[in-house]
Amino acid sequence: MKLQVTLDAFPYLLEAAGTTLWISLLGIALGQVIGAAVCLCRVSPLRPLARFGAVYVSFFRGVPLLVQLLLVYYFLPYVGIDVPPLVAAIGSLGLASGAYVCEIFRGALTAVPKGQAEAAQSLGFPPAAIWRRILLPQMLRISLPALVNELILLLKASSLISVVGVTELTRSSHTFAASTYHPLEIYLTAAFIYLLMNLCLAAAGAMAERRLAAG
Repeated sequence: MKLQVTLDAFPYLLEAAGTTLWISLLGIALGQVIGAAVCLCRVSPLRPLARFGAVYVSFFRGVPLLVQLLLVYYFLPYVGIDVPPLVAAIGSLGLASGAYVCEIFRGALTAVPKGQAEAAQSLGFPPAAIWRRILLPQMLRISLPALVNELILLLKASSLISVVGVTELTRSSHTFAASTYHPLEIYLTAAFIYLLMNLCLAAAGAMAERRLAAG
């Protein structure tokens, strides 16, 4: 092993890791919006909405993310929608993450005692206030550990977006490994950077969880 190879590649891999991180954050943010909307569909008393939510979750949890990436990347131009690879990658991550976030939110919502909403309703609280002041704060507190775990999983899964031409950490590692003929040093460096990012995310999630618990 040559340490100099690692030292030369590290700044470039670190820059690529920044791309990986913000793509993952945008993907989880989009996934939370989609997941919340699909969760509302799943708990809706209207059967068509509930059926749509169930089909959405089944599809995006049952089809591998790599296949979803390729479908989005090649299907949109096929129907006349030309999007950059970066947009297709973020959209694919968000759509896939939305299915898992939906189930996280639904499980957290189920864990909130129903008597609290019923008591607020009997006291005259409007439905919007019940959601805003009673259900959502508790749902967020309960779902936070699972959401942090989903972000970590999404960050690792973002390595797949290299197949659509996005230059993130994994693709940069391939490039440097091919040009330097020292794949072991390059991939070990990439693994260390992935581990460092995930440890930081886990620590930030634990800190947020403690603050919410104290609140």
